[in-house]
Amino acid sequence: MSFPSLNEQMDLIKRGVSEIIPEADLVQKIEKSIKTGTPLNVKLGCDPSRPDLHLGHSVVLRKLRQFQDLGHTAILIVGDFTGMIGDPSGKSKTRPSLTLEETRKNGESYFDQAKKILSEQHLKMIYNSDWLGKMSFAEVIKLASKYTVSQMLEREDFHMRFNKEEPISLHEFLYPLAQAMDSVAIDADIELGGTDQKFNLLVGRAIQREFGKEAQVILTMPILPGTDGIEKMSKSLDNYIGISDSPREIFGKTLSIPDRLMYDFFVLATNIPNTELNGIRSGIESNPRDMKRRLAKEIVTLYHTAEAAQAAEDEFDRIFVKKDLPDQIEEMNYGTRGSSVNILQLLADTKLAPSKGEARRLIEQGGVTVNNEKLSDPKIDIVLSEPKIIKVGKRKFLRVVPV
Repeated sequence: MSFPSLNEQMDLIKRGVSEIIPEADLVQKIEKSIKTGTPLNVKLGCDPSRPDLHLGHSVVLRKLRQFQDLGHTAILIVGDFTGMIGDPSGKSKTRPSLTLEETRKNGESYFDQAKKILSEQHLKMIYNSDWLGKMSFAEVIKLASKYTVSQMLEREDFHMRFNKEEPISLHEFLYPLAQAMDSVAIDADIELGGTDQKFNLLVGRAIQREFGKEAQVILTMPILPGTDGIEKMSKSLDNYIGISDSPREIFGKTLSIPDRLMYDFFVLATNIPNTELNGIRSGIESNPRDMKRRLAKEIVTLYHTAEAAQAAEDEFDRIFVKKDLPDQIEEMNYGTRGSSVNILQLLADTKLAPSKGEARRLIEQGGVTVNNEKLSDPKIDIVLSEPKIIKVGKRKFLRVVPV
């Protein structure tokens, strides 16, 4: 098998990367791969406690796809066994564990969504219960003997909890070791992860050596902030852009990110070639509005189609930009994002109608539109996934914003 040159591979691999440890070893592995025609085993462990993927998860998945595009083998390890422990990385307290059945089900969902990003060529998906579930107690003790408590306490979150005299369960120390055994089992050449996984990935290098294996190179990727521009992207914080969201949702949510994050999103969440990134940066500085629209369309195109991206932009313009709407529309925070409410209740709560009875009459007479769509059914529920512009009659407008 032939591979791109070393320089071509390194240019793509280093895009958006936080850290490569050690880079010299990566160069050596790639050179050997080119010489022998043997693809590298590139490992990514996925957390089966969160089956719904968003752009934050996509950062490492997209890096894994880049390795696939270079001809290397992507190995997606579903942590169904380690999910029963719960990864304590970055946590201030012991994390609740899951059953094997729950982790398997979540893992299947993760894999189905990950295929929106990964190629099915050069891809293996493996459950780590295949080897961890077979280890005897004697083997676990032998593994635990290869790392010390003082080494574990070098990890920031463990160190912090220890100093605060907060409980650390012994099974939490086993998580990095179990993750390291994944690298041993599959002969990982490279392991990918977020910057918050650096300690666990380094343990993998150490344990591979203990088992007489060649140590993997670790490659960490930045943590993508959410649409609020502050916290890590997370469904629980409702600041996420889901890769399974509708084109309209992806487009609208992307337009809500702060301008200062645009360049990072272009680098980490799109396929814009490296050669265009300088132009992207200058474009953001000179015309942030148009560049944010381009970003939104690039992301919609990745997870849907170019046609869907154009339709999402046209719909956004029709609702929010066209001059048949007032230049200024009153705005009200209402409900929580993702929740739903009956249209009669919504009209009454927002005072767009004096009562549910009057709201029903207005709908039946064709006097109510939501995002420019006329409503005819008073029983309909409105999903508060994004801001909605409600028009009642000819002159009443309200932008309802879920929080």
